[in-house]
Amino acid sequence: MNYQEALAYLDGLNVFGVRLGLSRIKRLLSLLGNPQDKYRTVHVTGTNGKGSVSAMLAGILQKATIHTGLYISPHLVSYTERMQVDGQPISEEDFAEAISAVRVFIEQMLAEGEECPTQFEALTAAAFYYFAAHKVEYAVIEVGLGGLLDSTNVITPEVSVITNVAFEHAKLCGGTLAGIAHHKAGIIKDGVPVVTAAEGMPLAVLREAAEQHAADIFVEGEDFSVRGGAFSPRGQSFSFSSPLLGVDGAPYELHLLGAHQVKNAGVAIMTAYLLHNIEPRITEPVVREALRLVTWPGRFEYLEVPSEGGAGVRPVLIDGAHNPAGMEVLRQSLDAYFPGQPRVLLLGILHDKDIDKMLRTLVRPEDLVVMTPPQSDRAEKARVLAEEAAQYARSVAYREDNVEALALALSLAQEGRLLVVAGSLYLIGGLRQLLLGKEDSHA
Repeated sequence: MNYQEALAYLDGLNVFGVRLGLSRIKRLLSLLGNPQDKYRTVHVTGTNGKGSVSAMLAGILQKATIHTGLYISPHLVSYTERMQVDGQPISEEDFAEAISAVRVFIEQMLAEGEECPTQFEALTAAAFYYFAAHKVEYAVIEVGLGGLLDSTNVITPEVSVITNVAFEHAKLCGGTLAGIAHHKAGIIKDGVPVVTAAEGMPLAVLREAAEQHAADIFVEGEDFSVRGGAFSPRGQSFSFSSPLLGVDGAPYELHLLGAHQVKNAGVAIMTAYLLHNIEPRITEPVVREALRLVTWPGRFEYLEVPSEGGAGVRPVLIDGAHNPAGMEVLRQSLDAYFPGQPRVLLLGILHDKDIDKMLRTLVRPEDLVVMTPPQSDRAEKARVLAEEAAQYARSVAYREDNVEALALALSLAQEGRLLVVAGSLYLIGGLRQLLLGKEDSHA
């Protein structure tokens, strides 16, 4: 199989949709020789922030000269982003080889009358196989959905990380916030420490699970805390404290923007301190330098793109906020970083999200809004999104074509207006490529 054939094969597996459960992935990994057991791991889940924390932790491990794998989902532009070693995405050739290796055993399972693994299970198995083949020392593994029954939940990590718990994927995770918290808590393993920024009732669920598994739990706001400092569109400073660790106001710089990223960085720092107990190469200077350099495209990412004719630049903010909690954080960060600045919002949202609450949270009456569909089978039509947005803004337009929508939004982003692109990771990836002058791709 070449890369395009591998994508076609994965697309064929996608017809099975989301089917939670671990029996298929356990069988598939067993046939592959259980590659996930050949290196140490850190497991990361949460409603928001798990991708950013995963990127920070991978950056810290790499800066410590530790051979590091990173598995994330979804991707912004290419499937190759999902599997990285030492910060480099898997090549298309290696991706095809990994999928080919997995396919052999999927076909064996089918020949033996077993249930076909899903697309995500095939990708997860391929990532574990790839990391083992490249002999990584550690792999940071981001949960796909929930935790308890997610196909990544076959590892026993050194640390379990649960960024936060908010209301999302309720139909697949118990239907309530308590049910969602239960699914997130599912990654907690016997004796494995847990780091979290969860609050309220979800935190109580996590505490109970940690107690049942005899796992120490370290909570943001109790065992460690962060305080934001100065910021600009290109970075920010903050301090980290932990009476437990004897640390009081240690200064850090963070390349990523947003108050939420400061909290995410606190989770990553606390996790790094725990990893230091078994990996002395992880030191405070290493952590500090890694956070100063870490990047995570499409997460409150500030760009300056050339204006028409090349005279000057236009500010653009790209964010992957794709649920009400994410929109709340985006709104707060915009109000803090760009107070009073007029905005053009270019948005696309999936139909199974709480569209009304997301728009009500983000959109102001004075905003100029352009709606367009994400690149997903689950995308809501731009016309329907525009009808919803018209409740909250006086100026709303829509374009079903993303390229046309971006052109319209850029034309509106004049006279000091900030262009904000958000609503779905399935939207911002392709638009980011266009803004950077790269070939648009959704492969």
